[in-house]
Amino acid sequence: MAITALLATLTLIFAFQAENILGNSLMVVLLAVPILIQVYFNSGLAYLLMRLFKVRHNVATPGALIGASNFFELAVAVAITLFGPSSPAALATVVGVLVEVPVMLSVCRLCVRSKDWYQRSIDQ
Repeated sequence: MAITALLATLTLIFAFQAENILGNSLMVVLLAVPILIQVYFNSGLAYLLMRLFKVRHNVATPGALIGASNFFELAVAVAITLFGPSSPAALATVVGVLVEVPVMLSVCRLCVRSKDWYQRSIDQ
């Protein structure tokens, strides 16, 4: 039930923002680029530091994801509550979710694919 409610909420949020997203493509890009840079930088830094300190890979991978997370889900809820579902604040947070989710999936994939490289420093 909780997953269904979450998916319904996300669907409604994106439905309210569809026109804003399509009509403000420059704003979407201006919001997305810093999020991309921040997520890749922070997750990479966390992952490399954990390798340096010889933290196990099965701890370093989620640590890299947590280190780069922006908690946009909470930001969406606050923005909609304070400013309304069709506000620019809600648009900014929705763009954050739209960008962060696939980027975090790519970070996860990179961490999983680099396990052998990561383990070489741990095993030495």
